[in-house]
Amino acid sequence: MKKLLDPEDLISQTEAAELRGVTRASINELVTRGRLRSVTIGGKVLLYRAEVEAFERSKGGRPLKALAAPSPDKPRTIATKATTAKRGGKK
Repeated sequence: MKKLLDPEDLISQTEAAELRGVTRASINELVTRGRLRSVTIGGKVLLYRAEVEAFERSKGGRPLKALAAPSPDKPRTIATKATTAKRGGKK
């Protein structure tokens, strides 16, 4: 048996934006990227209130590399104007 949707469980993109303190465009982007599920009813895009409330922002960007202590066997290279120029950088 299919579970019926309770209208109280759904909110508009505008309501979701107000709830999260972001723009409607930001909510639309989350829907487009599949980060929030949506349902279209009568031409209106509605979101699940519980998902919007529970949504956790990602940190964004790529993950940081683990910081490793420099090896005593390998000297550290410090960029200078001379080494930068050799690599085709600013002179």
